[in-house]
Amino acid sequence: MHAFDWLNHQFSFFGLPVYWSDFIGNIFALLTVVLALRRLVISWPVQILGSICLLVASLNVHLTGNAGRQIIIIVAATWGWATWRRNKANEGTVVVGWAAWQTRLVLIVAMIVGTGVLGAFLKAMNWSFYPGAPWWMVLCDAWIFTGTVIAMYTQARRYVEFWFAWLAVDLVGVPLAVHSHLYFSGIVYGIFFFMVLAGIRDWASRSQTQVSSPLESAVTVEGHGAGHVDHLAAEPSA
Repeated sequence: MHAFDWLNHQFSFFGLPVYWSDFIGNIFALLTVVLALRRLVISWPVQILGSICLLVASLNVHLTGNAGRQIIIIVAATWGWATWRRNKANEGTVVVGWAAWQTRLVLIVAMIVGTGVLGAFLKAMNWSFYPGAPWWMVLCDAWIFTGTVIAMYTQARRYVEFWFAWLAVDLVGVPLAVHSHLYFSGIVYGIFFFMVLAGIRDWASRSQTQVSSPLESAVTVEGHGAGHVDHLAAEPSA
């Protein structure tokens, strides 16, 4: 593995010390968001490559929760890759839509309960940051991990809510990355925030059935009636 030792080295990025693994991983992460916004299947293998680099970066600063998050991303991205390829083969394009309200409730509960349970586990095992790390740091680590799992699931299911899950992760990820001296990750999280807003707008506009949109009252678009909104609406070919 000596050929990859340089990933653990730092360089100066406008005066800030940045790990090469952190830098390259986040470049891949930015590219992933751009490709996901365009609903391109290639976003998944790019995400896998980025997560491998970010796994190394997280281990360098003892962010166990974040390291575990990258492993989850790699596993989930493999599943998501297969799901999107199958959907594109069947529909001719990657189809997106809103989740049902019941699904959203389950996701919110999973986010809250998952953060609490994982945070307690990380705290008990001293697997987040350093032994005796304050609760707020551990819970932030757990929040990002849980939010990432939910984001990966909703992305694979092609729900517009995928972007809201990443928004929740970004709001905590920026200060936590800076506090952990992963400065470039903090900058990228900040960029993600604006890209996520663009993603919400783009995917929402491509979802013909807006009956379940949380951004507006229930309406019927292009003659579609209210149905099972977990069945994603067909969209025009990109």
